Amino acid sequence: MRAPNHYADYGLERHAERRADEGWLDARFDNAACVLAVWRSRPFVRSVETPRAVCFEPGEIRPFLNERRDAVFLGLKGGRAHFAFDLSHVEDPEARPPFARRGTFVDLRSVGALLPPDQGGLLAYAKGILHWHERHRFCGNCGQPTESREAGHLRICTDRACGVSHFPRTDPAVIMLIAEGDRAVLGRKAEWPDGMYSALAGFVEPGESLEEAVAREVKEEVAIDVANIRYHSSQPWPFPASLMLGFSADALSGEIAFDPEELEDARWFTREELRQGAAGLVRRARSDSIARRLINDWVYER
Repeated sequence: MRAPNHYADYGLERHAERRADEGWLDARFDNAACVLAVWRSRPFVRSVETPRAVCFEPGEIRPFLNERRDAVFLGLKGGRAHFAFDLSHVEDPEARPPFARRGTFVDLRSVGALLPPDQGGLLAYAKGILHWHERHRFCGNCGQPTESREAGHLRICTDRACGVSHFPRTDPAVIMLIAEGDRAVLGRKAEWPDGMYSALAGFVEPGESLEEAVAREVKEEVAIDVANIRYHSSQPWPFPASLMLGFSADALSGEIAFDPEELEDARWFTREELRQGAAGLVRRARSDSIARRLINDWVYER
């Protein structure tokens, strides 16, 4: 790999062994720390046109925290501690200090490709783990409230008779570039921007290997059997909680029959068409996505 995929490998030391060390965490939560703010799954950035992550000092955001453990410890980057905290309980935080006139809360998908890769990765991590906290405030076993532990990487049921531990989860999904000689099949969903085509993708089902998921999804979506399934790379994709696992594979047939419940269209594109822009292909997959990486690596035979 020449470079990591967007949102991945951003130089963070997670220090999982320190997450239960409250004294160590308290010492890191000083005004040298960087605290990233997220409101209703929207991270705070300096601007939309040229977005940059905004680091708040712990002292600035203490009025919004009951205690330090309300902030999730992400790790150390360049020796500097990074935390994330959720403001979803606050109405209109942009009108209040320290947020007023310093930036805005935005959908990460709208600015992710414009962020420096290291900042995009940190904001994706913050968004993903805070989304998990929001969805696990109550125990899935008994329904009682849960509380955060281990620097935000564990939630414990508060009912002593239950006491179940809940850990952050990600949903594995496969995404694959299926080729036959000098052409590859791309599909588009009805809700996508006009003219956008991308690699096929789908979630891994229980009891299924990644290779089985690749073959099943391709068969379901475009009715093509595949062989020679090869792993490419992976990418965190916290929209809201996926891990994209990239593959390539060889098509065993050329006849496409797409499922209209899954796709609006699916077509074969040659390398030259993808280089030059084929008729009807107005937009490619998002530039911050592994789909774009899969397509470009195939097009330019990297």
